[in-house]
This record gives sequence, structure tokens and C-alpha cells, in this order.
Amino acid sequence: MANIIASKTINAQSKNYSKLLGVLKTQISKAKIKAAVAVNKGLILLYWQIGNHILKSQISEGWGAGVIDRLSKDLRSEFPEMNGFSSRNLKYMRKFAQNYSDYKFVQEVLAQLTWYHNITLLEKIKSTDERSWYIKKSIENGWSRSVLVHQIESKLYRRQGKAVNNFSKRLPKPQSDLANNILKDPYNFDFLSLSEKALERDLEQGLIDHIQKFLIELGVGFAFVGRQFHLDIGDEDFYIDLLFYHLKLRCFIVIDLKMVDFKPEFAGKMNFYLSIVDEKLKHHTDQPSIGLILCKKNNKIIAEYALRDIKKPMGIASYEIKLIESLPKKLQGQLPTIEEIEKEMGNIKKKL
Repeated sequence: MANIIASKTINAQSKNYSKLLGVLKTQISKAKIKAAVAVNKGLILLYWQIGNHILKSQISEGWGAGVIDRLSKDLRSEFPEMNGFSSRNLKYMRKFAQNYSDYKFVQEVLAQLTWYHNITLLEKIKSTDERSWYIKKSIENGWSRSVLVHQIESKLYRRQGKAVNNFSKRLPKPQSDLANNILKDPYNFDFLSLSEKALERDLEQGLIDHIQKFLIELGVGFAFVGRQFHLDIGDEDFYIDLLFYHLKLRCFIVIDLKMVDFKPEFAGKMNFYLSIVDEKLKHHTDQPSIGLILCKKNNKIIAEYALRDIKKPMGIASYEIKLIESLPKKLQGQLPTIEEIEKEMGNIKKKL
């Protein structure tokens, strides 16, 4: 009997211990995040202040670029335990302060991003409006630096919100504005390499094979539900190419893929799909489902006419992929493989 009681006590203690450990781990993790955020903010503000002092001193004293090299040498000598005082980084600090004269903006906004984010924005974007847009999106979506670079290089700023749609007529505000902002034109599927004879199922399979990159291109909030999603209507079978749910819009997103230019009849088919999804899948708390027709090319005038009297909310956009021409049979198998090219490059480097 005593052994049974002792066992129960141990089990109770074990459960309580696990609970305590879980609470402590959560609190420590939160504290580490807060500490990291505080350290990053302090670093950004320090770099701005250093850059501002250099900028003002150069203006008032008439010093040239040589003063930065001298400062770099002296600061690294004085603070050997600290990184970040190279001539190159000091020049970035100066440029940072020069581009952002408002200390409050640096403190409240830019300090939410890492130094590497800020350098990337300075280096890759010249337009103030465009840079402000990427700053806002980086903070909103929690983009890593690599994702930020990808979005800049794919010209997201120029593509976002450019798809032809009927959202202003079919969705209430602010849902219509939010829906418009999640669509883009064209979509950049540069991670795909398809032949000119590829079919729609090849495009679909390629997107599924690269689902992570596809989701990044679609944007934050898309949750994958399924491909070739089955609909049984009137004793007939229908299949949606790709079905997503958008967590912020709180609605289903139906995607229809086309390997041809847009045709008006595509809108009617999408209207049909959306009616079924709203009837059979949509929860009463969900917003109206939205359709996205992705075509090889999109004539905006034809697309606008096609959507004019469509009742369901939908957008029409094009996409860009890498097309690979089929090689003549004589050349097939004669080109070097990637492995052979890498091996040869390695041999060249050794010789150098």
C-alpha cells in the first residue's frame, strides 16, 4: 500500500515538475527574445549615432573619406572585443544617418529590423517610397533578410496589387482592399523550369514540388488545403487545381492554372467553382471565397470585360516561368552535367 501511495506521489510530482519546466522554458524563451530585440535596437541606435557624428563632423570640418579609415583603426584598437567597426561598416553607418535624419523614425521603426536588413534596403533600393514600402512589409511579415532580398529582386513592389479583379464591387471594405493587396501580377515562378510543351498538370506538379517557394511567392497568410480538390456536383466530378485558405482574409482561395493566354470563359468556370465552395466548404463565419485565375498571358482589357458582370470575387493574373526549349536529339546527352561542370570549375580553381 505504501508503495502505491509513493508511486502516486512521484507521478504527481513528475506531472507538476513537467508543468513547472514548461512554464520556465516559455518565460526564458520570451526573455531571450526580448533581450535579443533590445540588443538589436540598441545596436541600430548606436550605429545611427556614430554615422550621424561622422556625417556632421565631415560637413563641419571638411574632412574627406580618409577620416573613416582612421576612425576604424582607432575604434577597433580601443574596443577589440566589439565587431562592426570596419571602414566599410562605418561608411554604412554614415549612409544610414544620411538617409534617415529623423531619429524618432529610426528608434520606432528601423530599430525593429536588423542591421543587415537596413543595409540591404540602403544598397538595393534608391526610391524613398519603395524603400518605405519594403520596410513596412518586412516588419508586418517578419521577413528574414534572405526573403527580403528575394522580394526586392523579384520586384514585388511593382507587382503587388496589380492583378485585374472585381473586388471593389464584390467585397465590402476593408476586405476588398486587403484582398487586392494579396494579389500580384505577374507571379514569379522562376524556381520552375518547364519545357514549352509542358501541360497544366506539369505546372501544378512543379508548384507542389516547390510548395515552400510557392507559398513565399503567394505571400503571408496562405495555407495549403489541397490539389485537384474533388467536388461531386449533380453526379459529375469536378476538380479544383489548387485550394488554399487565407488566414487573414478568413476565406478560401481557389486557384485555376492555365498554360494558355486568358480567355473570357475561364471566368465563368471560376464563378462555378466559387459557388460550390461557398455552398459546401465555407463556414458561416468565413468571408466569401475568392478565385485567382493564373494564365500564361493576361490581356487586361479582355479580363476587365470578362469580370464586369461576374458575381463572385476573383482576380486574373499572369505568371513568369523559365521555359526550356527541347534539345535536338543529336545534342541530347552531349552537354556536361552539373556535377561535371562543378568538378571542372574546382580543377580550374586549384590551378589558379
